[in-house]
This record gives sequence, C-alpha cells and structure tokens, in this order.
Amino acid sequence: MRIGLFGGTFDPPHNGHLALARACKKELALDELLFVPAAQNPLKANGPQASAHDRLTMLGLLVAGEDGMGVLDLEIQKGGRSYTVDTLSDLTLVQPADYWFLLGADALNGFGEWKDPRKILRLARLGVVLRPSQADADVVTRFAEPFRDRIDLVRMAPIAISATEIRARVARGQTIAPYVPQAIHAYIEEKGLYNH
Repeated sequence: MRIGLFGGTFDPPHNGHLALARACKKELALDELLFVPAAQNPLKANGPQASAHDRLTMLGLLVAGEDGMGVLDLEIQKGGRSYTVDTLSDLTLVQPADYWFLLGADALNGFGEWKDPRKILRLARLGVVLRPSQADADVVTRFAEPFRDRIDLVRMAPIAISATEIRARVARGQTIAPYVPQAIHAYIEEKGLYNH
C-alpha cells in the first residue's frame, strides 16, 4: 500500500492544495492520499483562525468525490503542537505501509528545523513538489547522503494563491470563488469565517 500524507493548517483548504494532491497521487502512484490537518503548527506563532471542526469539515468538502483521497484527524484528536515525526511514528505502528510525506520545494528550506527530520526520512519518503522552473539538483543537493535517495520529485504548474491571501480577501469583502471549490466558498460564507 502506497500512502501519501499531506500535512498543513488548511486554513482554509483551497484549489492549490487539491491540485498538489492530485499531482502527487498520480506521479507517485499512490493508492491513497490523506490530508492531515495540524492542531497547531509548531513553526507558526499564531494558531489557525478557523476551528478544528471547521477545517476538518472544509477538508471533507475538498476531497468529496476525489477517488482515493481522505482526511486523517489524528493530529486534531491529539491536540497541541503537531509534529510530523510523531504522526508518522503512530501511523506506521497502526498501519504499516509505504508512506510519502508531501511538501512543496520551498518547505524544504526549513525541513532541518522540524522535529527529528532524520527519523521522518526513515519512516517515509518525501514527495517534493517542484515548480517547472526549479532545478532537480537544487532541491536534492540540500540533503546530505544517505537521505537523497529518500526524495521523489513531482512537477506541477504553480497555483498562485495561498490560504493567507484567501483569508485577507474574505476580510476585505472580495470574492474567493476562483480559489476554492464552491462547497467551501458556501461554507465560509455560511459560517462567517475569516470576516475579521
């Protein structure tokens, strides 16, 4: 079983997240791809604006109808700061599989600051998403041997939107329709999320 884990705050989840998930699922031949929302990202000073319940609900809306995609609420259930190494350790005990942890190439710059990055690379491969302009060598050479062979590169066209920008657009009363699925757009409006 080949399982991809896509972690993040997802505040809110958007079309860029879905495009990355689809590209990774296809290019890495994953049987299953699970979005893993963090309770609290240890590298971000402020917690998410939307509640855990709202973020889980929106992720459910994001993956509805997507074959082989789901949402894993393990980090939300644990609460507190969410660490990838702990999540992978827990998962490999419960469900042995071949795991890929998915991230954008830009996130690699801070990978060394994560909790126990060496153990992460023992428990899972990294599925690293590159923009077409990024050179493979630039990404791979950031890693010392023997971990370079634990990286699989995925190319995709960039999606020029971020959750930060979506929240700002909502707060300014601007439309977010082009950036999120209709169901998530409706949910944000119905719940009055990100209005402040």
